[in-house]
Amino acid sequence: MTDFEATSLPGLAETVTFDFGKLTPRERYKLLIGAVVPRPIALVTTVSAEGVANAAPFSFFNCLSADPAILALGVEYRPSGAQKDTGRNIRETLAFSVNIVSDAILEAMNVCAVPFAPGVDELTAAGLTAAPGIRVPCPRIVESPVTFECRHHTTLGIGNSREIILGEVVYAHFHAQAVNVTNLHVDPAVVDAVGRMGGHGYASTRDYFDLPTMSVEQWQSGKPAQRS
Repeated sequence: MTDFEATSLPGLAETVTFDFGKLTPRERYKLLIGAVVPRPIALVTTVSAEGVANAAPFSFFNCLSADPAILALGVEYRPSGAQKDTGRNIRETLAFSVNIVSDAILEAMNVCAVPFAPGVDELTAAGLTAAPGIRVPCPRIVESPVTFECRHHTTLGIGNSREIILGEVVYAHFHAQAVNVTNLHVDPAVVDAVGRMGGHGYASTRDYFDLPTMSVEQWQSGKPAQRS
């Protein structure tokens, strides 16, 4: 049974606490992926030193910086301890592309998650269209509403099961309807991104609203910002 403690304060919800140092990796994983939601999904395309393309989805993924423009991937090793195709390809070619997963390509993304043998072309199996990269050797996925071409920046070895790979965005592709080229506003309704929840769960980003950040004066007035 998982080691936990239950505490409560008067008038507040009961709290259950976990000492992560006493949990197994699987227990930590379940708590993290169930609470840090929704997580964006990167459908990452790479190419091997021999020129074989690979596509794999990652939900341990996010944007960490704009100057420089840095995206981060958490890439797990295989149970044997060997690198997965994505990690090995990035190490060999120092490049990868992040294709944002929209609702329209969700099922194709799921095909790319099938544990095919090394060398299998996931893009063909999923019925996705590959186009050559501009600044990187790996392809982009034409059906994805947004693709960021990345050059390898840093790899952080953080344990025996996973590495964190940072890539600097050097080129971007947007579906024309998804971005206003005058003010660079990206339309979330057109991107229609899908997020990862816990387990096999996913979430749509269609339930969208604005909540303006308040100034100090607005906060002091006691009138909270309104959703719109």
